Amino acid sequence: MSLAIDVVGGKWKLHLMWVLGAGPQRFGRIRRLLDGVSEKVLAENLRQLESAGVVHREIFAEIPPRVEYSLTALGETLRLALEPLENWGDENREALTGVLGAS
Repeated sequence: MSLAIDVVGGKWKLHLMWVLGAGPQRFGRIRRLLDGVSEKVLAENLRQLESAGVVHREIFAEIPPRVEYSLTALGETLRLALEPLENWGDENREALTGVLGAS
Protein backbone atom coordinates (compact mmCIF):
# COMPACT_ATOMS: atom_id res chain seq x y z
CA MET A 1 0.00 0.00 0.00
CA SER A 2 2.77 2.46 0.87
CA LEU A 3 4.37 2.04 -2.57
CA ALA A 4 1.10 2.90 -4.30
CA ILE A 5 0.57 5.90 -2.02
CA ASP A 6 4.11 7.08 -2.79
CA VAL A 7 3.21 7.08 -6.49
CA VAL A 8 -0.24 8.70 -6.36
CA GLY A 9 -0.13 10.59 -3.07
CA GLY A 10 -0.85 14.30 -3.04
CA LYS A 11 -3.68 16.47 -4.24
CA TRP A 12 -3.23 16.24 -8.02
CA LYS A 13 -1.77 12.85 -8.96
CA LEU A 14 -5.03 10.91 -8.74
CA HIS A 15 -6.68 13.60 -10.83
CA LEU A 16 -3.87 13.33 -13.37
CA MET A 17 -4.34 9.56 -13.57
CA TRP A 18 -8.04 10.14 -14.29
CA VAL A 19 -7.33 12.74 -17.01
CA LEU A 20 -4.66 10.61 -18.68
CA GLY A 21 -6.89 7.55 -18.47
CA ALA A 22 -8.97 9.17 -21.21
CA GLY A 23 -5.98 9.08 -23.56
CA PRO A 24 -2.90 11.16 -24.43
CA GLN A 25 -3.19 14.80 -23.43
CA ARG A 26 -1.19 17.96 -24.00
CA PHE A 27 -0.06 20.06 -21.03
CA GLY A 28 -2.46 22.94 -21.73
CA ARG A 29 -5.44 20.62 -22.00
CA ILE A 30 -4.54 18.90 -18.72
CA ARG A 31 -4.26 22.30 -17.03
CA ARG A 32 -7.71 23.32 -18.32
CA LEU A 33 -9.25 20.05 -17.11
CA LEU A 34 -7.74 20.36 -13.62
CA ASP A 35 -9.21 23.61 -12.38
CA GLY A 36 -7.01 25.24 -9.75
CA VAL A 37 -3.67 23.57 -10.45
CA SER A 38 -0.74 25.90 -11.15
CA GLU A 39 1.61 25.33 -14.07
CA LYS A 40 4.51 24.68 -11.67
CA VAL A 41 2.63 22.11 -9.59
CA LEU A 42 1.27 20.37 -12.68
CA ALA A 43 4.73 20.10 -14.26
CA GLU A 44 6.19 18.81 -10.99
CA ASN A 45 3.48 16.16 -10.59
CA LEU A 46 3.83 15.02 -14.20
CA ARG A 47 7.62 14.69 -13.72
CA GLN A 48 7.09 12.63 -10.56
CA LEU A 49 4.63 10.31 -12.28
CA GLU A 50 7.02 10.01 -15.22
CA SER A 51 9.94 9.12 -12.95
CA ALA A 52 7.71 6.51 -11.24
CA GLY A 53 7.16 4.93 -14.67
CA VAL A 54 3.41 5.45 -14.86
CA VAL A 55 3.38 8.42 -17.27
CA HIS A 56 5.11 8.72 -20.64
CA ARG A 57 6.15 12.11 -22.02
CA GLU A 58 6.50 12.24 -25.80
CA ILE A 59 8.02 15.19 -27.62
CA PHE A 60 7.08 15.55 -31.28
CA ALA A 61 9.63 17.17 -33.58
CA GLU A 62 7.34 19.85 -34.94
CA ILE A 63 7.42 23.62 -35.06
CA PRO A 64 6.34 24.58 -32.48
CA PRO A 65 7.27 21.45 -30.49
CA ARG A 66 4.32 19.40 -29.26
CA VAL A 67 4.46 17.38 -26.04
CA GLU A 68 1.90 14.75 -25.07
CA TYR A 69 1.52 12.85 -21.83
CA SER A 70 0.00 9.39 -21.64
CA LEU A 71 -0.17 6.44 -19.30
CA THR A 72 2.43 3.70 -19.67
CA ALA A 73 1.45 0.04 -19.44
CA LEU A 74 2.30 0.25 -15.72
CA GLY A 75 0.20 3.40 -15.43
CA GLU A 76 -2.73 1.67 -17.08
CA THR A 77 -2.60 -1.12 -14.48
CA LEU A 78 -2.57 1.54 -11.75
CA ARG A 79 -5.56 3.29 -13.37
CA LEU A 80 -7.46 0.01 -13.33
CA ALA A 81 -6.55 -0.49 -9.68
CA LEU A 82 -7.88 3.00 -8.88
CA GLU A 83 -11.23 2.44 -10.63
CA PRO A 84 -12.89 0.87 -7.55
CA LEU A 85 -11.92 3.97 -5.54
CA GLU A 86 -13.55 6.20 -8.14
CA ASN A 87 -16.66 3.99 -8.13
CA TRP A 88 -16.82 4.16 -4.33
CA GLY A 89 -16.70 7.96 -4.49
CA ASP A 90 -19.45 8.04 -7.10
CA GLU A 91 -21.66 5.65 -5.12
CA ASN A 92 -21.21 7.60 -1.89
CA ARG A 93 -21.16 11.14 -3.29
CA GLU A 94 -24.44 12.17 -1.67
CA ALA A 95 -23.45 10.91 1.79
CA LEU A 96 -19.99 12.49 1.55
CA THR A 97 -21.08 15.85 0.15
CA GLY A 98 -22.49 17.06 3.46
CA VAL A 99 -19.63 15.67 5.52
CA LEU A 100 -16.71 16.74 3.34
CA GLY A 101 -18.21 19.55 1.33
CA ALA A 102 -17.38 17.47 -1.77
CA SER A 103 -18.94 18.28 -5.11
